[in-house]
Amino acid sequence: MKILTLIPARMASTRLPDKPLADIAGKPMIVHVAERAKAAGLGRTVVATDSLDVKSAVEAHGLEAVMTRNDHESGSDRIYEALLALDPDGTVDAVVNVQGDLPTIEADIIKRALLPLQNGPADIGTLGVEIRRDDEKTNPNVVKIIGSPIGEDRMRALYFTRATAPWGDGPLYHHIGLYAYRRAALERFVGLGPSPLERRERLEQLRALEAGMRIDVEIVDSVPLGVDTPEDLERARDILTSTKGNR
Repeated sequence: MKILTLIPARMASTRLPDKPLADIAGKPMIVHVAERAKAAGLGRTVVATDSLDVKSAVEAHGLEAVMTRNDHESGSDRIYEALLALDPDGTVDAVVNVQGDLPTIEADIIKRALLPLQNGPADIGTLGVEIRRDDEKTNPNVVKIIGSPIGEDRMRALYFTRATAPWGDGPLYHHIGLYAYRRAALERFVGLGPSPLERRERLEQLRALEAGMRIDVEIVDSVPLGVDTPEDLERARDILTSTKGNR
């Protein structure tokens, strides 16, 4: 299986302006993400951006970037444009989409998202983690997976929701928005356009389920820190500065 790892990065963040270039332990955040994605060893790793500043920063650290349009509504649209530009002959079998605001993500976790494609029939692979904190069970910003177990640490996703679900005794699972797509699945996905439940829940992955596509979820042990606010950025700086100091 030939794999391409893509990291969408756009500058238009309302809560944290110029987020991809935010300095963390002496490097832009997007560089940390790209280095960790490259360390996963899942083929060529490229940042897909709408900013020349981001492209320059990535390339200054010996990594690869490609320019994409600035009018994309989602990261999936951006990575599809990048895929067509980087692989016009269609030799890539699968695309791993790593969010550009996960500077502390571990390479092994990135690799886990690809497993449902490598040893199963899924169209899309993604990640989840069991929710341990009670406040997260009712937090609409913590997206929950409703799924059916299909093996050790894997489930088939039936729905994703911001509500507290499923009802009754048993674990709840937090969705981690990192995806692996079969090439044909990504092409179909971006061609569908937003679906009714996607618009209602504001969850892009519901588009795939509404269209009958299969999403399988690997259950991992921890949630990588997503940087969306100045407070998140300070946490990332604390984590990575401490890690750097321990080397």
